Amino acid sequence: MKVFVAGGSGVLGRASLRALITDGHDVRATARGPMHAAAVSELGAQPVDVDLFDAVAVGRAIAGSDVVLRLTTKIPKLADMRSSKAWEATNRLRTEGARILVDVALTESVPIYINESVTFMYRDGADNWLDEEAPVDAESQILQAAIRGEEEAARFSNAGGRGIVLRFGGFYSADSSGTRDMIEMARHRKLPQIGPGTNYFSSIYVPDAGAAVAAALDVPAGIYNVVDDEPVRFAEYLRAIADAAGAPKPMHLPGFIGPLTFGEVWHYFSRSQRVSNAKFKGVSAWEPAVKSAREGWPLIARELSSRAHSHSMVPGGL
Repeated sequence: MKVFVAGGSGVLGRASLRALITDGHDVRATARGPMHAAAVSELGAQPVDVDLFDAVAVGRAIAGSDVVLRLTTKIPKLADMRSSKAWEATNRLRTEGARILVDVALTESVPIYINESVTFMYRDGADNWLDEEAPVDAESQILQAAIRGEEEAARFSNAGGRGIVLRFGGFYSADSSGTRDMIEMARHRKLPQIGPGTNYFSSIYVPDAGAAVAAALDVPAGIYNVVDDEPVRFAEYLRAIADAAGAPKPMHLPGFIGPLTFGEVWHYFSRSQRVSNAKFKGVSAWEPAVKSAREGWPLIARELSSRAHSHSMVPGGL
């Protein structure tokens, strides 16, 4: 298939390009600036420098595509997440950006549109498994924007296309700056456990997320959760990060610190979300290679250690 990827140079975008190219698809991907264009080219895709808020330019970019993927976000650093201003770019990409992509995809008669979303919108489910029919709680502007993005995919389906929404769990990977930041914070004991930490947290290793994007080209229209097989308690998740960092057990702080530190984003981390991937696995051949964060964070540690060792072997690497 001819696939257009909006957000091809991001963490999920790069993983998706690898999977799509491996599957033999002809891929074009957005990449602003020479550095991002080079990264996209190295993965085997054709880079496209386009303003995603310019409908005419987007129309030229996606013409002739069989699939349009919206994988566009600009997630702020953990330390900046409490600032609503830090989320403005992501909110706009999820709303106005999604609307323009759908408008143009319909005009160009593109058959398939796939929209990146998040599992964080589910209400607290205690110890229960949460499927795609579980109630959502999108009171914050951040999650409202994610819902509006999903509504654009539904509009695409209602107009005769195949609109697909992928709700991803928390990302982590060795090539993610956010992941490296968390490891560095853990090393300096700046990634504490706030509150009891008994809530479930659902995550996904980014290469597995990229494989899911490629698999989604063949699934029916609808909403699908993309998470690993075994969500863990949040305290266990934090301990896995600390272990990967070679750091002591995280400090334990009272729950009221959460909203003060992270603002409305604290809802992401404090709600219990034991999310099921059964629906997506039932309609595709996708299986996460990393079944749980228990496996994933030690893998991250090995990958980062290997990269550091390779870098130190290069003359001038130190």
